[in-house]
Amino acid sequence: MCLEELRALLARHARPDGTTAIDGVLVSKVDRSDPPAPSMSGTVLAVIAQGAKRLALGDRIFEYGAGQYLVASVDLPVTGQFTQADPERPALGFGLVLEPSAVAELLLRAAPGDTPPTSGGAAPGIVVTDAPAPLLDAVVRLLRLLDEPRDRAVLAPLVKREILWRLITGEQGATVRQLGLADSGLSHISRAVRWIREHYARPFRVEDLARLSGMSVSAFYRNFHAVTAMSPIQFQKQIRLQEARLQLATHPGDVIGVGHRVGYDNPSQFSREYRRQFGVPPSQDAARLRQGVRGPAGVLS
Repeated sequence: MCLEELRALLARHARPDGTTAIDGVLVSKVDRSDPPAPSMSGTVLAVIAQGAKRLALGDRIFEYGAGQYLVASVDLPVTGQFTQADPERPALGFGLVLEPSAVAELLLRAAPGDTPPTSGGAAPGIVVTDAPAPLLDAVVRLLRLLDEPRDRAVLAPLVKREILWRLITGEQGATVRQLGLADSGLSHISRAVRWIREHYARPFRVEDLARLSGMSVSAFYRNFHAVTAMSPIQFQKQIRLQEARLQLATHPGDVIGVGHRVGYDNPSQFSREYRRQFGVPPSQDAARLRQGVRGPAGVLS
């Protein structure tokens, strides 16, 4: 019954931009299965009510469908594709942006023993599992508030906290809990992830990133791969290529300049890696982007 009502609520409240009247709550409706396309995951809970999606992160493949949820605790470069979506039966999904401060507040309020112990290593940045009935029930109650504007301002924050608590204490709680722990392995790796994203065009030494993360080089490598499923160099390449694609959408005639701005001194290397990532050379992809060919916007849509 939860899934049936969830589908009806999502279908009724879906907007083209995915937003809703509740801050941080997203609704997705996709009526076609496009080719795999790259995007950033965001830090988000994504629940699928209808349809199915496949997501690739480095060497890991995640598949999730109706009654399952995905949690992304780090904003990671992913490649996604809906594998079940058509006009007669569109893919329908619910999303909730995960805020570290909200997770931290709940962890502080929890009594000793209320949450499972967190291991010392970094948990994976993306996990998928079946959604238990109490979590689906809370999601449905949150979406019902879209039809109840008088109650929304007071009740929506409470239900969002309940959803977070269900995640924190659930099967994949380690990934969510680390989002709110200042000294977790995830928070240390997030410093390096943030640095690479902000300075993607610059070369770096792994030793410097390890020092920034407060880890030895061996521990940094191990934890970085655990979270991102990539090495730091592979991660940087993914960010560079996604940034290049964004720039080509607005500067389609400046392929060499775009490659240089994102950190490629060799145009041939840029073209080769771009084609390997997106399936076409940058000049051809720029023309396609100019024609408005869309790609998915994250783990939900």
